[in-house]
Amino acid sequence: MTEQQEASEDAVMTRIGQAVILLHAGDREEARNRLAEIWAEIGAEGDSLHRCTLAHYMADAQDDPADELAWDLRALTAADGLRPGEEPGLPPGRRPGQGVGQTPGEGPGRTPGEGAGQTIGEGAGQGVGQGARPGPQQAVRVFYPSLHLSLAADYVKLRRPEAARVHLARARAATGALADDGYGNGVRAAIARLERRLAAEPGEGPRPFPEQYS
Repeated sequence: MTEQQEASEDAVMTRIGQAVILLHAGDREEARNRLAEIWAEIGAEGDSLHRCTLAHYMADAQDDPADELAWDLRALTAADGLRPGEEPGLPPGRRPGQGVGQTPGEGPGRTPGEGAGQTIGEGAGQGVGQGARPGPQQAVRVFYPSLHLSLAADYVKLRRPEAARVHLARARAATGALADDGYGNGVRAAIARLERRLAAEPGEGPRPFPEQYS
């Protein structure tokens, strides 16, 4: 990647980070507006890491649990597009080399007590648009516990405990990629809390929900 490409990619991550700051400060509407603008610029064929990052945070900015689920599904779809051999900031089909994130438990509606709030890539030790990049294989692997945990929490809000259990099991299965640090331990603790909550949940009838989003 050239220095010019890196600067362009850093600018996108910086803009996402600025929107996240607004979100954490309580200005959800402005955060949504800024993230929507960036999403439109990235486009359907844009960098998968950017799409995954933005969608994950956009989910935090939603007021409707169904909309939150839709954005978390978009984040997962984008993460699935980060294939071996990819590098960040290059055309689709290139793998990321940098995680993004926030401290576990930050973000409206995503506290560990609710079983979510862990943000993608924090296990790589980087904030949005900051710092040196970890190995690409590590970066993509640390996304998944948080992504599936967020989806599990979404399905709990939508009273779909069976779907929640599926994603919670996937989150648990992916925790081997997490480091033994504050972030990794926070994600594991949040998974355990949601597991305990779901263990006490009776089965309920299904509600309609989006299967996938592009």
